[in-house]
Amino acid sequence: MKVQYLEIVSPDVESVCTAYELAQNISFGDPDEMLGGARTSVLADGSIIGVRAPLRDSETPVVRPYWLVEDIEKAVKHVEDQGGEIAVPPLEIPGKGTFAIYILGSIEHGFWQL
Repeated sequence: MKVQYLEIVSPDVESVCTAYELAQNISFGDPDEMLGGARTSVLADGSIIGVRAPLRDSETPVVRPYWLVEDIEKAVKHVEDQGGEIAVPPLEIPGKGTFAIYILGSIEHGFWQL
């Protein structure tokens, strides 16, 4: 099991990025509009951390792991069968893969398929 993308939503993107850069010896790139303006860093294992500001007034800060899956439709179906709420059904981001967001146990999670 691998976290493909770790999304951090914060009203203070610069401070969060700086803290990770200093503590983890990584660097973040310019905002990526395909990922909601997230500044991203690719880690040694190929996973990605993205830090972005809320996209709407009602979006609260969150840390959301997107688990890498081979079949996102099947994974979403399993979550629905367990009573999970699909917040964002599978959606392709050109050149980056397909993601979905679900809520289970009052926690937001995601899937990512390459």
